[in-house]
Amino acid sequence: MAFSVTRYHDISCGHRVHGHESKCAHLHGHNYRIHFTCIPDERHAAPTQRRFFGDSRDASTGPLDSVGRVIDFSDIKAKLCMWLEDNWDHKFLVWEQDPTAPVLLQLDPHGVVVVPFNPTAENMAQYLVDVVGPRELNGTGVHLLAAKIDETRKCSATYASTGGA
Repeated sequence: MAFSVTRYHDISCGHRVHGHESKCAHLHGHNYRIHFTCIPDERHAAPTQRRFFGDSRDASTGPLDSVGRVIDFSDIKAKLCMWLEDNWDHKFLVWEQDPTAPVLLQLDPHGVVVVPFNPTAENMAQYLVDVVGPRELNGTGVHLLAAKIDETRKCSATYASTGGA
């Protein structure tokens, strides 16, 4: 696919990496920057026809919408960034198999989010691409190709879908 768009969103979130051999095994948090890369869903795209800025041809002949976009950036914000705000921002992520999960949940039932994965940046990115993206972008004709999670300014993890949309 020739076209992709990316938008990032910043959240503050706590976690603990169960089984980590160092300080990440402790309760801590990050100011995450999460980059969402979206592409046209190949199942809904018509055959590609090369178009140029100002071309008057009908955009329905290619992977872009009638305005010439993969998806409007405000739609990425409304569907993916706001999901982060509602579900992970200023929350504490804990793996359902972490022995501390029941205690943390009891201490703060509204601020602790029990997740089905050990909350590493890699697993968080995969969950966003494989679970959140398909649900939130359903019906848009767009597919979440990749999520890149900057855990710090120096460290990030990226997960990209290997299959078709």
